[in-house]
Formats: sequence, structure tokens, C-alpha cells
Amino acid sequence: MPFEISRRTLLQGAGAGAFGLALASAAPVAARATTPSQRAIYHMTPPTAWLCDPQRPIVTGGQYQLYYLHSDVNNGPGGWDHATTDGVSFVHHGTVMPLTNGVPVWSGCLVVDEANTAGFGAGAVIALATRPTDGIRKYQEQYLYWSTDGGFSFTMLPDPVLVNNDGRAAQTPAEIDNAEWCRDPKVHWDASRGEWVMALGRARYAGFYTSPNLWQWTWRSNFDYPNPQLGGIECPDLFQMTADDGTRHWVLGASMDAFAVGLPMTYAYWMGTWNGTHFVADDLTPQWLDWGWDWYGAVTWPSIEAPETRRLAIGWMNNWKYAARDVPTDVSDGYNGQNSIVRELRLEKQPGGWYSLLSAPISALTGRATSTVTLPDRTVNGSAVLPWTGRAYELELDIAWTDAVNVGVSVGRSADGARHTNIGKYGADLYVDRAPSERAGYALTPYTRAAAPIDPAARSVHLRIFVDRQSVEVFVNAGHTVLSQQVHFLDGDTGISLYTDGGAAQFSGLTIREFATPV
Repeated sequence: MPFEISRRTLLQGAGAGAFGLALASAAPVAARATTPSQRAIYHMTPPTAWLCDPQRPIVTGGQYQLYYLHSDVNNGPGGWDHATTDGVSFVHHGTVMPLTNGVPVWSGCLVVDEANTAGFGAGAVIALATRPTDGIRKYQEQYLYWSTDGGFSFTMLPDPVLVNNDGRAAQTPAEIDNAEWCRDPKVHWDASRGEWVMALGRARYAGFYTSPNLWQWTWRSNFDYPNPQLGGIECPDLFQMTADDGTRHWVLGASMDAFAVGLPMTYAYWMGTWNGTHFVADDLTPQWLDWGWDWYGAVTWPSIEAPETRRLAIGWMNNWKYAARDVPTDVSDGYNGQNSIVRELRLEKQPGGWYSLLSAPISALTGRATSTVTLPDRTVNGSAVLPWTGRAYELELDIAWTDAVNVGVSVGRSADGARHTNIGKYGADLYVDRAPSERAGYALTPYTRAAAPIDPAARSVHLRIFVDRQSVEVFVNAGHTVLSQQVHFLDGDTGISLYTDGGAAQFSGLTIREFATPV
């Protein structure tokens, strides 16, 4: 019989704090035809149905090939769909790894096998992806797919290339719990040692394997972290990068749910070294690439222009605490889910001597803007509504103050001011609060206000705020902090206002770059 299995249905046995399978159907065509479109203007969305984790892009034919998990039902079983992109625009090419006999394809990675190590030809695209063999959740195993047409079609080997031996032997509840979390392989070529390296997500650690040919894998070590409340490792990401001072460093990243200890549920990363068998962290306390509620399953990859010093990144703008729910676009446009804008990552040495990944919106996005408006500087003591409205734009500005205790910007403001999303600085928090924008029936409490740490003594901040019909992404100062949130605005939520409490603030450099619907 076919298996109706979603990824999160299987994860419930692993204590993932997630929803089970939700068989939500797309809205009837007649209903959608009378509902104004709510589709994101400049974010990647699926043509129809459910979008989940993006897969790390590769380059073939001079283009980034991006893949993503896709299902016909919300949080249901599915496979991989494919799109080409320049980092700003996306062209969809349909399903390349389908649901097979009810068994889904989950996250993994792709590589271009230039040296023909796997035997499918020089330049073949090889994908490694997790599937629950025979639909059995403790048999999460890694399968190999290959493509000889640049990644536009794939063939699957019938047997896994990395068997989940833990799952085959698991008997006790603890053993089964560990076996039910064995997924999301991420592979890179280690040129210095002439072998492939895989990072694999486990319930409380990352596993590392090596291979000469992508078929035969040898376990080398595990990376353990001391605080189990950081959550399990998903979509691990091991790579090397050159910092701004010319030094080379290894980074291990992963999507993790640290809600239990008041930390993000996004992308954590450790700086360290890889010696061919072990990853050794400089500090076991991770840093975070995003502090919002919605930047999960993220992937990074080298940019074409500067592969050693710049990486690109994209994340799924959702959260497993509420990902199974229907959203307004189910009715208006027949799809559910979007990815974040693409970011450019750079590695910089910090004043304290450690290294951090800093984020900036991909530079090409500025060229996608269809109009730019500059507004006069102004001093605000209380609130002020800006003389501009829109649904999809970037707002860039500086805020400086002396005595004010709370300063910020409201976006998606309704005409009466009742609906809005606040972005501001209060005490030691840089926050994005979407609670006033909640729609009836779509409440996210307690996942409304997201906050990142900021020096409480700070008296200025530079913000780049990206607003689309279904989201807000905020880049702070030089990209040390980013907060990404889905926000389901109404058609009339088009205003912007500035606010302060406890004193005045100066708002300067007010620049709005609007993004119109592509023709």
C-alpha cells in the first residue's frame, strides 16, 4: 500500500516538536479567481502547492540550479522540484525527484562530479538525499541520484548508499529515537585529501563520513555539542571560507530548534577546523545567522564571482512550530510557502578576536527595484506617518537618539493604524513584532515578537527592511544581525510610520526601493 508520510509526521517520534500530516487541499480555482493575489513579488514561491526546504544550489550552464522540497498537500509527502536562478529571479522546471510508491524524498545536496569519481561521466550531477526506506521512519537512509543533463532530470539507484545501521539495530526507546533522526546529507570535495566529505544530521550530533566515489562511505567522527536543548541537527553545512584578513576558516552550520533555551529556531553555526576526520569548534557556543522566527532549512553555496570570500544563502521562511497550517495564499493563489531573499555572506574578524558570518541582501536585488524614492530627514517625538504606500519594497534608513527608550518603524500599516509590524530597538533588544499584523484565524502566539541582542547603550542603528506581501526581513547595521519573519499582510496594509517613546529620534537617509510585479 502507498505510504502517506510527511517528513514531520516521522519526526514526531523523535521529539521534534512538530505538526503531523495535514492533508490541506488547494483552494478551488473558482474561489481563487475572485480573491486578489497575495503572491510574493520578489521572493521565490512555488507555482502551486507546498514548498519546503531549499537544497544547496550547484552551477551548470553558467546558472545556479536550485532545488526545493515540494508536495501537493501542505506538510505532505513529496519530492524535489527544480528552478534556475540568478539569485534574484527564478524559472521553474517542475519535479525532478518524485514521490515514489508513497515514499518521499527529503533534503540532501548536489555536487558536480568533475573528475567522474562516481562513474556516471565527468561533469555528472550527483545528488544524495534522504528517503525513509519502505516508509519506515527508523530507516532514514541516504540515496544517490545522478543526472547527465546538467541537473534537469535524475535517475535513482535502487538501494541506499549509506544504510542507517542504527535504525536496523535499534531496540530501546533511546536507540529508536536516535535512529529516527538520520538525514540531510551535505557533501563537498576535499581537494587536499582527494575525497568527498559528508556531514549528516543526527538527533544530538553531526556525523562525518568520507568517500572516494560518492557510493562507499566510511564513518569518521561525530561532532557533539554540550547543550541538548539546542535541538537536533538538520541540514548540516560544512565549508571553508576566506575571512576579511585573508585567513582561512572552517564553518559548521545547521538548522536547529533552540526555542527551549530562548535562542533562535534558525541557522546556528560554529567556527573551527576540519582535519580530515574531526571538526573541532573554536567555541562550543554557536553563533546564529538569523534571529527571526522564519529562516529554517537554510543552505549556503559559493558565489560564482568570488567563491573563496563570498557565499550566498537562502532559507525557508517558515517554522515547524506552525508550518502545517493553511495560510492566506492557499486560498488566493493555491500555494503555501516561500524562500527568503538570497543573501551574500562574508566572514569578518571581530574586535574580540573571533570570526563571524555577516549578511547582506544580494547586491543584484537593488537592480530589480522598479522605482526609488528618497524622503527628507526628520525628527520624530511620538509618531509620524510617511507620505508613501506600497506592498513590496526595501526601506533603508538610519535612526539616532539620545533619551528615547524605544525607537522604530512600523511597516504594513493599515489606514487606521490598527494593523502593523514593528521593527525597533528597546533596551537590549532589536526586535520585529508581527503581532499587530495577525489575521483572524492565523494567530501565531507565542511566536510573534522576535528579538536579537544589541548593546543597550547603542544610540544609533542602520536598518535595511525588506517588505513583501507575505514577509519582512530586517538587516541591521553591517549585517551582524538579521531577523526574518513571515507576515500575512492584508491588501490595505500599505503604510509606513516612524515612532519613538520617551524622547525624540532623528530618522535620516530614508530611501524606499519599490518592487513591482514582473511583467
